[in-house]
Amino acid sequence: MKINIRPENKNDYSVITMINDMAFGQEAEGKLVEKLRKNRKFIKELSLVASMGNEVVGHILFFPILIKSNEKEFQSLALAPMSVIPELQSLGIGSQLVEKGLSKAKKLGHQSVIVLGHDKYYPKFGFKPASKFDITAPFEVPDQAFMAIELEKNSLDCVQGCVEYPKEFNDL
Repeated sequence: MKINIRPENKNDYSVITMINDMAFGQEAEGKLVEKLRKNRKFIKELSLVASMGNEVVGHILFFPILIKSNEKEFQSLALAPMSVIPELQSLGIGSQLVEKGLSKAKKLGHQSVIVLGHDKYYPKFGFKPASKFDITAPFEVPDQAFMAIELEKNSLDCVQGCVEYPKEFNDL
């Protein structure tokens, strides 16, 4: 099965919304992507689709966030959301999206990524509990589900604080 991963384009917008809605069983994530796309901080190169032939079957978004302490703020990315058409899940499409997205984020100069996700899935890419880096979530969440990865070695050594998501995430 040949999967092609590329940045989204305008023709993909409605399919991306549909895939997110199907994968999560609700409309919140699809609407989140639509709202984030209108935010001036949106990075088109970090909204990627996976396609089989001409059919888009998956999507991943990395969006700029801040990690804030009382004294400083640090730039990072949130991996959210990531979705694959339900019938095609567990075939490695999501893994390809994550790997390509992390690689692209690193090439663009980003140093870290934060994800709230399945603690059995994301560690295989190098994600560790964010608490190991002294990074907290702005809401109650199981420690093992709130994770971080360094794209540059030791990039989170001097980072500490609470993640601040863009306002669009608050509507979920």
